[in-house]
Amino acid sequence: MLDLKKIREEYISKLNSKLNLLQVNQLKADLLGKNGLISNQFKKIGSIKGSERKKYSSELNNIKDELLDLINSKINEIEISDINEKLQKEKVDITLPERPFLRGKIHPVSQTIDEISSIFSEIGFSVEEGPDVENEYNNFTALNTPEHHPARDMHDTFYLDEKKQKLLRTHTSPVQIRTMLRDKPPFKIIAPGRTYRSDSDQTHAPMFHQVEGLYIDKDINMGHLKGCLNYFIKEFFEVNKIKMRFRPSHFPFTEPSAEVDIGYKIKDGKIIIGEGDKWLEILGCGMVHPNVLKNVKVDPEKFQGYAFGIGIDRLAMLKYGINDLRAFFECDYRWLNHFGFDPLDVPTNYRGLSR
Repeated sequence: MLDLKKIREEYISKLNSKLNLLQVNQLKADLLGKNGLISNQFKKIGSIKGSERKKYSSELNNIKDELLDLINSKINEIEISDINEKLQKEKVDITLPERPFLRGKIHPVSQTIDEISSIFSEIGFSVEEGPDVENEYNNFTALNTPEHHPARDMHDTFYLDEKKQKLLRTHTSPVQIRTMLRDKPPFKIIAPGRTYRSDSDQTHAPMFHQVEGLYIDKDINMGHLKGCLNYFIKEFFEVNKIKMRFRPSHFPFTEPSAEVDIGYKIKDGKIIIGEGDKWLEILGCGMVHPNVLKNVKVDPEKFQGYAFGIGIDRLAMLKYGINDLRAFFECDYRWLNHFGFDPLDVPTNYRGLSR
């Protein structure tokens, strides 16, 4: 019994001192390991006389439980202390300067599409979309473009199969066909999006952007078309008046057809829209051909309308002073930082814009 009391007092004293986790685990092994002091005391129980064995066993178990509780408590105390120490060392220093933040810019083409959509929506046009990969019927046949028309030449169009049934759309006019096949007149839509032609130079790219317009109803005429385009051009270029002329042209899907020119002058190296005696072609248009209406099962005796197509990239070049179309697609951050638009500065109605 004297040995038990001595072990208890010795190890309580040790556990009450300042220890680390390794030292506590060593004390635990010294007491309760295979050859530990407490473990060896249990081995002696068999040699103790019967009258004292019970008392000895009870005292030994009590000391073992007491020391084990102290050991576990000490381990828990050390672990909590270590966690608190780490938290103190790893806390965020709010006095540090913030990390640099780079904000992107809206691409001029995206900006121009949004502005065009906003202007036409003000006069009742809705926006329709369609797939970039089209079938031959929607892209050519339904638009009154016969099989041997030059527009179907392999050098002008990206075909995706040998039978020339699938292709990358050469204009967004197929969206007009899809809309008219799906719904019933009247139709008043614009269709902005990507288009593809086998062409590449300073003013042409294999992929570019167009917006097609379509208005089909009863009693629509060229006067309505001229009024619509006059309003759009003034709003887009933010001028009070413009000089505009319709020049006779030919498109398979409109009859009569026209190219639209606007007056301009060059002052201090800049193009001034709405003034001067020079002329600049900006879009094509015309009255929808009766064959197109028949192909989408619209009666040309009851309904007629106009259509127009505008090159979005060229409008952006004119308005924002960009002289090379290829720069739109080169992903040069310096160029975008100069010509792009800050998304936080652009008003929601896209009017009165400035960089």
